[in-house]
Amino acid sequence: MRAVTSFLVRRRTLALSALLVAAVGCADLVAGRALGADDVWQVLGGAGDPAARHVVLRLRLPRMLVALVAGASLGLAGTVLQSALRNPLAGPEVTGVTPGAVLGAVAATGLGLAGWRSPTAVVVAACIGGFAGAGLLWLLTGRQKSDPAQTAVHGVLVSAVLSGLTAMVLLVAPGELGSVVQWLVGSTEGRVWQHWVLLWPWAAVWAVVACVLAAPLTLLRCGDEQAAAAGLAPGRARAAALVCAVALTAGAVSAVGALGFVGLLVPHLAFALFGADLRRALPGAALLGAAVVTGADAGAQWLSRALASALDADRLSVPTGALTTCVGAALLLVVARRSVGPE
Repeated sequence: MRAVTSFLVRRRTLALSALLVAAVGCADLVAGRALGADDVWQVLGGAGDPAARHVVLRLRLPRMLVALVAGASLGLAGTVLQSALRNPLAGPEVTGVTPGAVLGAVAATGLGLAGWRSPTAVVVAACIGGFAGAGLLWLLTGRQKSDPAQTAVHGVLVSAVLSGLTAMVLLVAPGELGSVVQWLVGSTEGRVWQHWVLLWPWAAVWAVVACVLAAPLTLLRCGDEQAAAAGLAPGRARAAALVCAVALTAGAVSAVGALGFVGLLVPHLAFALFGADLRRALPGAALLGAAVVTGADAGAQWLSRALASALDADRLSVPTGALTTCVGAALLLVVARRSVGPE
């Protein structure tokens, strides 16, 4: 009876999470300055003047969809990483994956490499950088027994090295700082249908791979010995999981840049709400990641409007990544304090 009740509760939680995604998506669509909510709904209903249709259908809608898919990808990537490495601090941001992807995107756009400025080329460059960061971490920890503390320390070191290389690229090409700042902070501004067309097939393929890996990841969370006793090859399963996590992160970074703390904190929420079984936690993490990034995008737009009005500025844009980093850092402090508990 308890198992049935738990199953129903988690199914209801998934449904509520899907409703939350729909709600924040609507909030993101109406958060801009030029048009009000009534204008947006008229355009979505097939009416509205050409200018309003252009703003909603060519600017706001692809921006919202890219935010949804990028958030889902980061939520999945973080959950896969934390499960594969058995480390609650193993987010893409601190394992070299996100810094590597950012380095690849910045190198492609900032150095002015021929043929590397198109969105497709940026995706490729971000993937190369993400796999390089993950590969460096694997070289440092792959020959050792899986140790969450050591993995976290090595991940921070790898991330610091890659961030330093990114700074060196910017020193070589200081004139390109304005064009690459979105990769450093993370932003959904200016996302168009081309970004959506490139992002969603990539994310869909690797999301399916993550779901296929749900059962092996659940075993890995129990430890290598238990996984091996169940007939799983821990090394191979972990390598497949890392490839999946890197691919998901690289796709998201190539579209929206480095959105801080999303891949680190969303898994904690997913495990708390949906349990340790990855067959439920992974879909939940995708929904929660989509809600977090899209909600942060809407919040950033509302905050930009408020600050522009207060400062009497014509236009002011708060990056989505700045909001996720500030809120994520505060939430991480709360999680850390609860994990440590009172002395």
